[in-house]
Amino acid sequence: MTFSIAGRCQHSGMLGVAVTTSSICVSSRCPWARAGVGAVATQNITDPSLGPKILDLLAAGRSASQALAETVDQQTNIEYRQLTVIDTNGTVAHYSGSHTLGTHAITQGEGCVSAGNLLANERIPQAIVDTFVQNPQLHLAERLLRALEAGLDAGGEQGPVKSAGLLVVHKYAWPLVDLRIDWSDESPIAALRRLWQAYQPQMDDYVTRALNPQSAPSFGVAGDP
Repeated sequence: MTFSIAGRCQHSGMLGVAVTTSSICVSSRCPWARAGVGAVATQNITDPSLGPKILDLLAAGRSASQALAETVDQQTNIEYRQLTVIDTNGTVAHYSGSHTLGTHAITQGEGCVSAGNLLANERIPQAIVDTFVQNPQLHLAERLLRALEAGLDAGGEQGPVKSAGLLVVHKYAWPLVDLRIDWSDESPIAALRRLWQAYQPQMDDYVTRALNPQSAPSFGVAGDP
C-alpha cells in the first residue's frame, strides 16, 4: 500500500524520508529519522515501533545492515514488514518479509533506498532512485519530494494514494522539515508539493526562533510586532 524513499545529503549530512500510501495518515507511522543517526521507513503492514528501535541501534553504533539484521532476528511477525534504513554514512539496508503485499520491489542507489508494495509495476523504486541521484545539488527535502513524484509518474500504486509525508532532520533534536498530508481525495503528493513550496521560504526562520529568539523574524500575523 506504500512507496517511499529514505535518503541522505552527502554535502549537508541531512537525512530524511518521503512516503505516500493509499491509506490515511502515513506520516504518523511510517517515516522515522534522527539527526546524526539515520532514517528509516517502516511499511507494508506497519509496526511503528520498528523505526525508533532501529534508530536506537544505529545510535548505539550499529551499521544500517547490523541494525536491520538485529531487528529482523528479534521481532515477531517480521514477515509482514517492509523496512528500509540509511545510516549517517549513507549506507543502506532493506528487508521485505514473505507477506509483503502485491507487486513489491526495493532499489538502492548512492545515498538512498526506495521500497514499495502493492505497486502498479516493479519499476517504481528504480524511477524514484534515478530521480533522487540526478539532483545532488538540491535541498534534501526537494530531492526526496521529486523522487516521490517520479514514483507516481512511473505508475505509483495499483490504486490511488491518499496520504503523503516529507520528513528531514539536520543538526537538531527536532525535524527541520515535517510536512504531511493526512488525507486527500485528489492528490496528496501534489498537496505536499504546495505545502513544501509554502514552508521552504520560512524554514530557516523557525530554526532562528528556536536558537536565537532575540533576532527572530516576525511571524507576519496580526498582533505580532
